[in-house]
Amino acid sequence: MADKNKITKHSFIEKLSAEVTKATGSTAAICIAFGLIVLWAMLGPVFHYSENWQLVINTGTTIITFLMVFLIQKSQNKESMAVQLKLNELIAAHEFASNRLVDVENMTEDELKTIHDYYCNLKEKTKNEESLQVSHSIEEAGNMHEIKVAVEEDIKDKVDKNKT
Repeated sequence: MADKNKITKHSFIEKLSAEVTKATGSTAAICIAFGLIVLWAMLGPVFHYSENWQLVINTGTTIITFLMVFLIQKSQNKESMAVQLKLNELIAAHEFASNRLVDVENMTEDELKTIHDYYCNLKEKTKNEESLQVSHSIEEAGNMHEIKVAVEEDIKDKVDKNKT
């Protein structure tokens, strides 16, 4: 029973978060925020620009900013995860793509730099091709796969020899 309530609360928070994110990113929200600032400024003379008048805007903006930081971060995390999952699906579905890139977002910065350098070198090698639409043949991809398998087997053999 407790698990059901936990799931319901989680769903409520997820829905609330999504709705608030959508609402606060709308044109209407920007107009309302601008209108509130103009109203606050117009009320300055009425309240003789008192400390309470200033406190209202300072407190309001501080609270809203504090909450929005977490809302924006949650939204960014969710969007980032969704994009990563979509990219992972594309990589996993393509027979010639390197599955090592499926979890690339969890690699160290040095590992990412190594992969970046690899693709920079690949770009340099393909600069001399006449067209961006040139595709590589299946035979070429097959040959590359055989080379990769042979290299991996050599590395495994060397590692096994070093262990013994």
